[in-house]
Amino acid sequence: MQTRAAVLKSSPVSAPYAESRPLVIETVELDPPGPEEVLVRIEAAGLCHSDLSVINGNRPRPLPMVLGHEAAGTVVQVGSAIRDLREGDRVVMAFQPTCGSCLPCAEGRAALCIPGAEANGKGVLMSGEIRLHDCGDHHDIHHHCGVSAYADHAVISRHSLVRVDADDIPFEELALFGCAVQTGVGAVLNTCRVQPGQSVAIIGLGGVGMAALLGALAAGATEVLAIDLAEDKLAFARELGATRCYNAGEEGLVERIRAETGGGVDHAVELAGAVPAFQLAYAITRRGGQTVTAGLAPPSAEFKLPAVNLVADERTVKGSYMGSCVPQRDIPRFIRMYRAGILPVDKLLTGRLTLDQINEGFDWLDRGEAIRQVVVFDHG
Repeated sequence: MQTRAAVLKSSPVSAPYAESRPLVIETVELDPPGPEEVLVRIEAAGLCHSDLSVINGNRPRPLPMVLGHEAAGTVVQVGSAIRDLREGDRVVMAFQPTCGSCLPCAEGRAALCIPGAEANGKGVLMSGEIRLHDCGDHHDIHHHCGVSAYADHAVISRHSLVRVDADDIPFEELALFGCAVQTGVGAVLNTCRVQPGQSVAIIGLGGVGMAALLGALAAGATEVLAIDLAEDKLAFARELGATRCYNAGEEGLVERIRAETGGGVDHAVELAGAVPAFQLAYAITRRGGQTVTAGLAPPSAEFKLPAVNLVADERTVKGSYMGSCVPQRDIPRFIRMYRAGILPVDKLLTGRLTLDQINEGFDWLDRGEAIRQVVVFDHG
């Protein structure tokens, strides 16, 4: 079949994207699903910094490629080997496919699935196949994170899909659970394991950072610090429930936070994807506390830690990928929390776009003018 998609043909591409037009909207060929694959009608797909980092060259990927990894949709057709999905089911995409049998999967660390990571790096599905092709020369077009959701339809591995009973939730809200909620809320609940009464600092208030803030509140943290360079984002964090807000550019900020929190926070979570943000997170973590980074910095970025401080203060430094989530477990769990009113992720949705507006949307994201924008597809 043919589908309309946003194709990235070269990288890096410089902003403003409304002028450089890195994503070309065109019709592409989409093969039928293989035995363990599913044809999905994409209903909504979020704009994320992980997509932007492919456009600006911070995360090189094989090109051409249809981007988009945070999405929700409807099952149209299932492969011959699939018995647990059927036409009409609602699904949320997980940007890290999980095989269920490699060592990390066996340990319950699905985010570190080895075959899934290898497939994502090659721009292929878990089967090793590519289902997208140019309509003219029939050359392959790679898959982004096994999803490629900036298209009317996508063929996706069963290992990348979570079926959800969520007919009452709009697709543009469901899409957020695929990345922003998994990564942000998961970093707080799964990686940090925040306990009621503890203090948490969130550094970097994009869509994932705001989700982490909601996760900290849901976990029962009594002190939730929000830190960013943008005053409008700090104001929004206050509306969401942050107890203290700080501008990251403030002089003497580390000393101020440590003084106002009695020596630092229990958990500091960095979600900006920048080394200075991680250094700030480490500096405001208390003795015996935990610093977690879930922001994807450029591959060349490095940071240094004071070894004696790490030992003498019994500090913990951890990475968090996909919020240390098991998608089949955590996406339904987070949806239940949303329904219960303790995880209001709908508040993160700040813009609805058409596919034709996607380049302009990445300009807004690049300038920090949006929390979470979602492309909503009209299949009428």
